[in-house]
Amino acid sequence: MSSVNVTSLNEQLNTLGIVGYLQQHQDKGLLRVLTCGSVDDGKSTLIGRLLHDSQQLYDDQLDALKRDHKGRNSEGELELAMLVDGLQAEREQGITIDVAYRYFSTTERKFILADTPGHEQYTRNMATGASTSDVAILLIDARYGVQTQTRRHSFICSQLGIKHLIVAVNKMDIVDYSELRYNAIKQDVQALMAQLQVPTVDVVPISALKGENILTLSANMPWYTGTALLPLLETLPIPLRGGVGTRFPVQYVNRPDLNFRGFAGTLVSGRLAVGQAVTAYPSGKKSTIKQIVSFAGEQAAAIAGQAVTLTLNDEIDISRGDWLVPSDETVTLTNRALAYLVWFDEQPLQTGRLYDLKLATRKSSVCINRLNHKVNINTLAQEAAEQVAMNDIALVELELTETLPLDTFKNQPGTGNFILVDRLTNATVAAGLVQNVLAEEKAASADISVFEQELNALIRKHFPHWGARDVRELFKGDK
Repeated sequence: MSSVNVTSLNEQLNTLGIVGYLQQHQDKGLLRVLTCGSVDDGKSTLIGRLLHDSQQLYDDQLDALKRDHKGRNSEGELELAMLVDGLQAEREQGITIDVAYRYFSTTERKFILADTPGHEQYTRNMATGASTSDVAILLIDARYGVQTQTRRHSFICSQLGIKHLIVAVNKMDIVDYSELRYNAIKQDVQALMAQLQVPTVDVVPISALKGENILTLSANMPWYTGTALLPLLETLPIPLRGGVGTRFPVQYVNRPDLNFRGFAGTLVSGRLAVGQAVTAYPSGKKSTIKQIVSFAGEQAAAIAGQAVTLTLNDEIDISRGDWLVPSDETVTLTNRALAYLVWFDEQPLQTGRLYDLKLATRKSSVCINRLNHKVNINTLAQEAAEQVAMNDIALVELELTETLPLDTFKNQPGTGNFILVDRLTNATVAAGLVQNVLAEEKAASADISVFEQELNALIRKHFPHWGARDVRELFKGDK
């Protein structure tokens, strides 16, 4: 398929009515698409072009753009990026700061587009958009080729499990639609993706400003024999979400009266059914499911993505943050793990300091014991990590203050990711992916309280001349 049949949004609504329109789109597949890349590579313009050319804009949106004094460029063409850049600061500076989500559909499927910023200081926003995406469109300016942010965003996408990347070589009109330039960039891209082990990559030459190779193939690039961008998005397989096992993190204990005690949450992965044997973690207590209740009433089973309330046949102690897992599945309980971090904060990471960890619905405390290595974004080589600063990506060793169930992100994306929060400022300082679950390590001679660990870390940070040792290391030999 080389082109897309489009009907304007207003025409569809006038023909079908609102109820008919919703019914027509209810059963279509949904593809979540991320746009990322370096600064000024044309991400917002591309999304604006997709919305405009697929006729998914209301008349008042187009009228508002035409009336805006910044709504046209120097050549008199519509500034389609302004359809996405909604913040005043974004419009004034002509950049993307926040993640902007836009929704549209074709006759084949529905799409959610996440427009993410290219500036290095907003890497955390890009990671937020990528965390829920199925496919990434990585834009590259044909004039400059692969940049540092191109590599950083590619690495983040690969670590977040995005298996299909579409590399859109944009602004081909500026380089006179040069096939040589396209082939040179394609060669660099293929080398980068081979390093990252991305399984599927399509490289599409486009001009978002001119609308070339977006809905149909461009006559200006006859040497390109692939598929235009939107038809390609329509034919990509929609990846299955979830993981290899079943996980139900408890979000809320619902007890409206003496006769009902349910555990509410969203089933992250797998399937649960009435009568199924389940185990609560970290306690290890077992029971069977008595009821599965949703907003529509009782149901026999629940599948991944559904928000439900479970009741059990036995009265066992379960709190927010606990997991309910089928009893025939294995869950690792530990207090140690290896994880990749993307550091967001202006203050560098401090080893030995306690941070709040938020994983699924649980909040706990964690200390970063060791910096294994940092990733050199330019070469993707692993380098010694003496310090982890803002936007650095590093593999670290985590030690939690309590024993918890942990999953690797590869096996269970929904429960294998987390964020770190500064305990003093409440700022989100990092996002992380569990790479490997390590064996539990206990201090057998004494129980070290959270306060003692924090005081010890404070002393070692501010009074290094005292020569204080890590209090946890003192008990590691007594096992």
